[in-house]
Order: sequence, then C-alpha cells, then structure tokens
Amino acid sequence: MAMSFVAIACMRFLSSSTIIDALSAIEVLRDLPSGRVRPAARLEECMVAGWSAFGNPIRVVAPIPCRRSWPARHRAATLAAHARSLIVTDRAHVLLWTDSAAAYLDAVASAGLSDRVVIDALARKDRPSPEQLARTVAMMAPAVPAGLLPEMPKLRWVQAMSAGVEGWLALPDLPPGLVLTCARGTHRESMPENIIGALFYVSKPYAMAVENQKRRAWVGTVAQPLTGKTLGILGLGAIGQEVARIAAALGMRVIGTRRRPAPMAHVAEILPPDHTDTVLAQSDILLLLLPATPATENLIDARSLGLMKPSAWLLNFGRGHLINDNDLIAAVRQRKIAGAMLDVFRQEPLPADHPFWTTEGIIVLPHIGGPHPQRDKIVARLFVDNLDRFLRGAPLKEVVDRDAGY
Repeated sequence: MAMSFVAIACMRFLSSSTIIDALSAIEVLRDLPSGRVRPAARLEECMVAGWSAFGNPIRVVAPIPCRRSWPARHRAATLAAHARSLIVTDRAHVLLWTDSAAAYLDAVASAGLSDRVVIDALARKDRPSPEQLARTVAMMAPAVPAGLLPEMPKLRWVQAMSAGVEGWLALPDLPPGLVLTCARGTHRESMPENIIGALFYVSKPYAMAVENQKRRAWVGTVAQPLTGKTLGILGLGAIGQEVARIAAALGMRVIGTRRRPAPMAHVAEILPPDHTDTVLAQSDILLLLLPATPATENLIDARSLGLMKPSAWLLNFGRGHLINDNDLIAAVRQRKIAGAMLDVFRQEPLPADHPFWTTEGIIVLPHIGGPHPQRDKIVARLFVDNLDRFLRGAPLKEVVDRDAGY
C-alpha cells in the first residue's frame, strides 16, 4: 500500500536522530516529502500523522513499551519494531461507473483487493454525487461528459472499457497528468474468430447458396481457396497477430503494417505505415485494424482503393473513420474492388438511409466483431490487474499514448 507521512511525533526522551534511525529501519521515511519530530502528549506514546498518498488524513496514537534508561540503540530498535503497527492501510476510493458493475466487483473480491479499496458502483443513468467526485482516485467508465473530470481533484487514473479512446482524448478538459488506460487486447478472443469467419464468407459461396435455396435452385459454384492468397493487415497489434496465426495455418501469406516494425511470427513482411501502398497493391484481402487518429482519417480513399486488385476484398474491423464512405461506394459500384465487409461506421447505428445498406457488394455488420458473451469478465481481468498495480505504485498495462492517439 502506498503511503506518505508528513509529520512524525514520538517519545520526547528520544532524540531526533534516534527516531529517524528507527523509522528508517522499517523504510517509512523513504516516502516522506518532509519530516519533523515533535514530542507526544505522553512519554509512552508514539504518534504518526499526516496525509496518505491517496489524500486521506491519518493520525494514529499508540503506546510504546520503552524505558528512558535503555541504551539509545535499544530504544531505537524497540521503536522500530512497534512503529510497524502504526502503518495505516489507506483504502483508495474507486468509482465503477457502469451498468455491469457486478463482474468487476466479483473480480476485485476474487483478487483479494476488497480490503484495500472503497468502491462506489454507479449505473450510467446516475451522476456521481459531489462527495463521490471529490474522493475518487481511480475510475472505470466507458465515457464521461465534458466538465466532469475537473470536479475530481484526486483522480489519478481512468480505465476505459474499450480499446478505442478517441472519445476520451477529445475531451477538452482531460487533465494532462491523468493516466488513461484502455481495454486494448481484450477483444483477442472474439474478434479474430469473427474476422476468420469474414474471410470464409467472402471466399466461399455460402451466401449465394442460401439465396439459391430460397428459389429452390441448384446452382453449382466453385469456392475460392484461401490457401496461397495474400492477407494484408493494416495494424498488426494483438488482434492482428492472432488473425495472422490462424490465416497462416490456412496457408495464407500474411503481410502488414505496424508503427514500430519488428519480426513477428506468421507474418511474411512487416512494413512501417508509410509503406501502406505496398500492402494495398499486394493484398487479395485487406483487413483494417487501425485506431481512429488524425493520421488514419480517410486513409482508404479513392487513391488507395485504386491501388488494390479488382478481385480484392476490403474488411474493416477497426474504425469507421478509416474509410471515405463515398469513395468506397464508388469503387465497389465501378468494380474497382470485389467488395467490402464493414463492421464499424462513422455513425452507429448506421442510419437507415445510408447507401451502404443498398450498395451491392457491400456487407453491413452491426458492430459484432468484438462483443463476447463474457466480455465484462475479460475486461475485469485487465482492470483488476491494473488496480493492483495502481495500489502498489507499479506501472499500469495498456497506457494510452496521447500523442499517438491510442
């Protein structure tokens, strides 16, 4: 438990140096921004007072069985031994602002952290009280309205509930010193399976067979093999790496881009983002897994679509902002690419009058790539790991790089 004491008072017949030596022996003083020794009210008492690392006031008075006649070293050792009992465990106030708090409360209890935190669980329809805002040091929420964070003076860490954090980063009052972590990597169980399903859908005639069945028409069709085809992945993160593993097992050649290229299992060629055109030109199926940042806005436009093979398919499981909608519609209608399967959109739900719904060759998925029946339990594992790290003062996982945008 992180602690920081700013005032110390001990038995007045012990010298300052003796007290400092005693407390140093148990490593209390390593967190002291400033320390001073003052006499306690009684000779047999030792008092520790000040503020904890979480901003809560602390004042503890306890008896010390020590005698004036004892040698200074003996007195210091006795004080050090009994000062351990004065260390106060400071419980951090955590706000769970979600409609699915049960999974997170269970995870906190299972991890043995319940006695180290005070948790306020709040439904999304409810606004935190002024008292809750004033005492919260850590929060987990899918989003917050502008104007809320300045009302939380003790807030030090926010755990977002999704991998994308563009909404958080767009807040005009996001404190510069606030640590923001995302749920990056928590989709690696569900999304790769859905993406592999998309690969089969666009290469096999299952959908055509279903339509023919409605007409009771027996139409033989030759399925296109995935073996030997090139899968291009823009955004080789955790999900992209898992997709690459499965695709390689199917006999596909996998290439892609990564902000910091490095050798990766199951990927034949990894390129930096400024070599995206190479991936576009070589891919039989292009998979988008990039975050929404200023650098990726409208990345797939008329120019980039013109670099792709006429037989290529585009799959977007990243963010809707990656694609220029009008340019994609034109490219599909003009047969510049074979088609597109889209799971993410600029506006969700997709408006009923959007031409994506009626453009032949464009398949609309209602953002089903990431959701998992045990989604909250999966995110809860990351949250509890980070909560334990936060309480110990250790580095957190999945910290958002504000400059990069994810």
